[in-house]
Amino acid sequence: MTETHPSSTPSEPAEPGFTGGLSVLAPLVDPPGLPGPAEDRDGAAQARTAPSTGVQDRLAGRLSDVTSLHEHTERLVRARGLPATLAAVLASGADLLGADRGVLVTRQPGGGPGQPLGLGLDRASLGALETVPFEQSLLTRLLRDRDRPERLHSPDLAGDPATGARLRELATHLGLGGCYGLPLATEEDGPLAAAVWFYDRPAEPTERQRELAHHYCRFAAPLIARQLEADKVSRTTEALRRGLLPDRLPQPAGLRLAARLVPAALDRSNGSDWYDAIPLPDGTVGLTVGSVSGDGPGAGPCSAPGAAAAMGRVRAALRAYAVLEGEDPVSVLGDLELLLKTTEPARTATAVYAWVEPDERRVTLAGAGHCPPILVNRHGAEFVETSLSAPLGMLACWEAPGVEFTAERGDTLLLYTEGLARRCGPTLHAGQANLRRAAADAPRDVRIDPDRLCAHLLAVCPDREGAGTVTTTADAAADDLMLLGARFE
Repeated sequence: MTETHPSSTPSEPAEPGFTGGLSVLAPLVDPPGLPGPAEDRDGAAQARTAPSTGVQDRLAGRLSDVTSLHEHTERLVRARGLPATLAAVLASGADLLGADRGVLVTRQPGGGPGQPLGLGLDRASLGALETVPFEQSLLTRLLRDRDRPERLHSPDLAGDPATGARLRELATHLGLGGCYGLPLATEEDGPLAAAVWFYDRPAEPTERQRELAHHYCRFAAPLIARQLEADKVSRTTEALRRGLLPDRLPQPAGLRLAARLVPAALDRSNGSDWYDAIPLPDGTVGLTVGSVSGDGPGAGPCSAPGAAAAMGRVRAALRAYAVLEGEDPVSVLGDLELLLKTTEPARTATAVYAWVEPDERRVTLAGAGHCPPILVNRHGAEFVETSLSAPLGMLACWEAPGVEFTAERGDTLLLYTEGLARRCGPTLHAGQANLRRAAADAPRDVRIDPDRLCAHLLAVCPDREGAGTVTTTADAAADDLMLLGARFE
């Protein structure tokens, strides 16, 4: 195993025409020693043929290098999100080095390697490589703060006496031949990640391949730094948003509750949704979903932290109003309207609040600029039409009549936010109709379980419009997707 560290002495000048991360073609000039125009031309053509061909071949090779680096850096720039960026680095590095397989890890806050990402290595192989002792790990060496090698390579891992016993054993078992590893680091951040590429036989990259890989990794490191920072913000914001919502739902007698939330992509979201189920002192339950948006502090695209904080304040206030006067949904939303205009004047909110008596299966609800709830029953599914009303914060005085109905045993009330309806159709109205139809068409064993029904609608409804199943928070949706289901037992 060979470690190459940065030299403390000035390095030899780079070859002409190759600077920074990309090749630059130098002007085509006659190499020294070739006859000039004033010299005798007899036999000159023959004398110039070999050197000129050599120069042309060299320039053609450099041009090929420029093209290759350009293609790989363009692919890297187009990658969206940290996983895609790391996968692009791993794949391009293998291509530039002529390697067959590879593994890449990011550096954790404590300094050790994180979860490995593999190329041509299955999960079992990656797990086996993680059993290599810390002091023998190739990736750990490349992540050092001090004495970090500039590169790390071995033509034959299984037969290299400098390689630890466990790594030699795994090289034989996994069929790993030679290897070549590089750190991905910047001067400002230090080591960010490390990658090691493997050959299926004893081999080493050529000097030209090494040069290309080094230039590529120097280009990739700042991009990885930005993606790591964005990923940290994303995870922090998601934790904030989920921390502001219930960690569990109550299960009062006579009522089964379930909820689903898929937060919007952080780079496109300018609002934040909530759901809640509030046990009230008299044994009744308050159910609510809503959405906060607007131009408050931190609002606009990439403003999920500001919107989430506003959502948390609004939801907390609604809980308090529900405890004080929960049986009157109009009063609850009226109080919320006054608070919003007073404390969040630049924001608006849509909301629906339902007061539920589980024993009597009686529901009283009111909505403010929100999508109508859906009641799923043995006959299918129908909308519970609330009176038309503007969102909270848009009128001088908000008030709208409530709606009261009695559900049957086995019915399920679905409350949802606008984001889900818009994902289910080309327009809001069409999306609401598709969502109702999907609930009505759900298999019976799904409809009788509110948890399975919520999961079913999230998975099926977007597919009807070709949007694909929604399964991750990295989806390109601009609105949160939220469902709250309550089944009367």
